[in-house]
Amino acid sequence: MKVRPTELPEVLLLEPSVFSDDRGFFLETWHQQRYAAAGLPTLFVQDNLSFSRKGTLRGLHFQHPHGQGKLVFVLQGEVFDVAVDIRGGSPTFGRWVGVTLSADNKRQLYIPEGFAHGFCVTSESALFAYKCTDFYNPQAEAGIAWDDPDLAIAWPSGNPLLSAKDRSYPRLKELPAERLPRYEGAAPSAQV
Repeated sequence: MKVRPTELPEVLLLEPSVFSDDRGFFLETWHQQRYAAAGLPTLFVQDNLSFSRKGTLRGLHFQHPHGQGKLVFVLQGEVFDVAVDIRGGSPTFGRWVGVTLSADNKRQLYIPEGFAHGFCVTSESALFAYKCTDFYNPQAEAGIAWDDPDLAIAWPSGNPLLSAKDRSYPRLKELPAERLPRYEGAAPSAQV
């Protein structure tokens, strides 16, 4: 498995080892010891699966308190996946990173607590999976406007399909400081 930090060092891009032959392929989507050695948490408490059609944008979501680290990957189709640093006091506050995740490239992205997350489906449909480090908590659920001009995220669709909730989220600068997680200092770096 290859692991490398993105432009936001705590957000990690993982490329699992894929074993292919004429029957198909095999890969490990999670191996506690290997992923722990790469710097990821070892306790995931909830697995989620989302199916969406082309042009659907889900996000930008986060929880605070009860932040969720997420290990995300695509089982079918392709998405443009985004993480935004929303930790008050962070040297990379308000910066984002986006990567293409697909069933073909088999890459995974780890988004730690303190980051907002969203994705946009670029294929006809996508089956999107993610492991979470904390349970979904409706009282802690929050979000940021997908089209916040201060973030200037280069989404692949300028007119995505959105839920009513995702359409109503405020800009990052409109959120009170106590509604955002705080930067706790540099996280341990990934073992590459």
